[in-house]
Amino acid sequence: MRAIAEQVEGNRVRLSVEVDESEVDQALDATVRRLSTQVRVPGFRPGKVPRQVLEARLGGASALRQQALSDALPDLYARAVVDTEVDPIAAPEIDIKSGEDGGPVTFDAVVEIRPTVSIAGYGGLQVTLPGIAVSDEEITAQVDRLRDQSGELTSVSRAARDGDHVSIDLHRSRQRGEDLHVEDYLYEVGSGAEIEGLDEQLRGAKTGDILQFAAPVRAEDSEDEAQIRVLVKDVKEKILPEPTDEWAAEASEFDTLEALQDDLRGRLRQLKLVQAQLALRERTVDALVGLVAEDPPESLVEEEVRERLHDLGHRLEARRLTVEQFLQASGRGEGELLGEIRADAARAVRLDLALRALADAEDVQVTDEELDGTIGEMAQQAGTSAADLRRRLDRAGRLPAVRSDRRKSKALTWLFDQVDLVDEDGKPLSRDDLHVDVAAQGAGDAEKGGQEGTADEAGPGEQGSEDVQAEGRSTVEAES
Repeated sequence: MRAIAEQVEGNRVRLSVEVDESEVDQALDATVRRLSTQVRVPGFRPGKVPRQVLEARLGGASALRQQALSDALPDLYARAVVDTEVDPIAAPEIDIKSGEDGGPVTFDAVVEIRPTVSIAGYGGLQVTLPGIAVSDEEITAQVDRLRDQSGELTSVSRAARDGDHVSIDLHRSRQRGEDLHVEDYLYEVGSGAEIEGLDEQLRGAKTGDILQFAAPVRAEDSEDEAQIRVLVKDVKEKILPEPTDEWAAEASEFDTLEALQDDLRGRLRQLKLVQAQLALRERTVDALVGLVAEDPPESLVEEEVRERLHDLGHRLEARRLTVEQFLQASGRGEGELLGEIRADAARAVRLDLALRALADAEDVQVTDEELDGTIGEMAQQAGTSAADLRRRLDRAGRLPAVRSDRRKSKALTWLFDQVDLVDEDGKPLSRDDLHVDVAAQGAGDAEKGGQEGTADEAGPGEQGSEDVQAEGRSTVEAES
């Protein structure tokens, strides 16, 4: 078999394929063997039906040949795709040119291929990251937060203001629905009560004041108005302790205020480093996607939408939720959800095309050892052996896709290492400044984030490898 590829209109390729008569004869023999076991003919056992009888049952030798060509065309087309190294993204339009009645067979297959997009300017991308320096004002704010937790409420004779705590009796009466009455309720002025207008009424109020006002009450299907009556029984100011060594020793594990401040500074810095690293990943991807001016092929977007809907269905099923319940819980309509999924799918396709273009531009290659390592990681996650997963991937024709996804992951990691980094003031940032010292960081969110790795280690590449891992899982699931 021989195949050549030529570009035609749009993003399409015509494969011109010529099949030798000997291969056609092999396809005929294979079809005869298959039909001989499937067609039931009185007087013949399955697998023993003669070719002449099959031809008669199908309507002649020409009909048998057409059936053989129909059986063989998918495999012949697949071989032509491999031989010409095209990357189809949709089903082909096949037209048999000659050989339907005898002799060699020639056919054309016109197919849409994955486009090569332009990412001009990728070498000069600049990413703005949030600042990682910790200011004295931020440390003071953290100390004040701890002081607030240790504060004591003291009654005052002045009018209430934001931050004060007032002890109130509150009564709400409605024309429809239940009334509400609470006594000795301690409320922080300015904290945003559910009763609209309460904060405004309490600001400037003193002990003994009686406040009366109307407030809207929003029900599920209507809006009512309630009459509110509030008795201010006490106004309390929160007195914060002085930030001294004694207070620090009582409120924390540290003996001095300076030691507490140093710990807070370290925690804040680790948190800011993690935030900067996450921003590096997200904003670098956004910048790369922004270089793609071409609209993504509709066939690729539709395929991505189907995969995302399929994944959503699996996740909802695992949680014993219906789509209707999910929509109701999320407060979205079906059209809105589909619109979001389509927008995300289009962006994912743009990113895929951009990473392929970047890998080509930088000649990123994946060695056999790297491929083996990727398959090993996939096998571990899928709960199978690397040899078994490789066999399944090979049989399903997915090894090239795994190598391609690994190549995209390497390209993305390369880009993380190359983009120019600046802070929000436009000052250059060094990648050395983004290193997280996991051993030195404290507990809480900073510790959790720091364990994800540094921006120029394995972490950023994880986003590019998610498709590889999903590929392995789907292949195993499909063949289980």
